[in-house]
Amino acid sequence: MTDNATANLPSRDFDKTAEFYANLGFDVGFRGDTWMILNRGSVTLEFFPHPKLRPSSSWFSACLRLDDVDGFFSVCRAAGIPEATTGFPRFHAPDRTHGMYMGALLDPDGSLLRVIGND
Repeated sequence: MTDNATANLPSRDFDKTAEFYANLGFDVGFRGDTWMILNRGSVTLEFFPHPKLRPSSSWFSACLRLDDVDGFFSVCRAAGIPEATTGFPRFHAPDRTHGMYMGALLDPDGSLLRVIGND
């Protein structure tokens, strides 16, 4: 197995988190009372319970490095996630302003996922 690292993100409610990410193509790889693992191809996100988290004050984040950034954001649009500057969830369409092709997804719990192209 290749060495890897995974993001550990908060979830106010595992059921709602699993449903949100299922709409983006993630499957539950493991779920217990205190930990949940979601997988989408080679991308793995791990979640711990944080029922009192306020999304507007969340500082949690991760980078997803993907071959098909545009395809991922097409899935976000199809799932009904708004492209907006406020609210949770939302996304920011990718562009090259930082020298790499990158967009962002903020999940219902306020976690920021930077989505960066593998180019």
